[in-house]
Amino acid sequence: MKVIVSQDIENVCPEFVGACVDAIVVNTPYNELLWQDIDAFCNKFREELTTESLKEITSIAATRRVYKACGKDPSRYRPASEALIRRVLQGKELYQLNTLVDLVNLASIAYGYSIGGFDADKFVGDTLTLGIGREGEPYEGIGRGMINIQGLPVYRDTIGGVGTPTSDNERTKISNSTHHLVVLINGYDGNEQRVRENAEYIQDLLRKYCQSDGGTYFIYR
Repeated sequence: MKVIVSQDIENVCPEFVGACVDAIVVNTPYNELLWQDIDAFCNKFREELTTESLKEITSIAATRRVYKACGKDPSRYRPASEALIRRVLQGKELYQLNTLVDLVNLASIAYGYSIGGFDADKFVGDTLTLGIGREGEPYEGIGRGMINIQGLPVYRDTIGGVGTPTSDNERTKISNSTHHLVVLINGYDGNEQRVRENAEYIQDLLRKYCQSDGGTYFIYR
């Protein structure tokens, strides 16, 4: 898998740094030990954050700035990491979907980066390009139907969009049978060390909960 950052993204966020984790995994419908980790993070956030202060987390604040620079309202189309933590702070439970999706959500709230998790066998071609959504570009968000991605950062494979920081695409979503996982970490704050730590954290979670050797990861910018 190759990942290319377009000039459009470089223009609005020259400091962008991303990480791609590529791993062979075994998915399961539910993992109780993983949810103990998730609950611990949720309790920590409820003690330390508010729905206003979470916007000041560097990784979230940077993503919001890029949304505005691309022409999108980050309060209407919230980055996924912000939306997940906000849900926790509102006293709601995180959605339980399957182990891989739950794991990616944990990695996102733990570091504040919006992270895309994909069934890599559903990609068309071997290259993903990070660009900006265009007017009228078709995009079906997971569980959201058709959404307007104009002005949103978007990863595209050969035939179209697969992921934005707000919602990944139905076409390449993780299922219980997903065997080949690709995870993309979006570091709009330019903090390579923290992006690497997030990638290595995901590898550790995959070893613990998905019968995986953790796979490999690479940095792209």
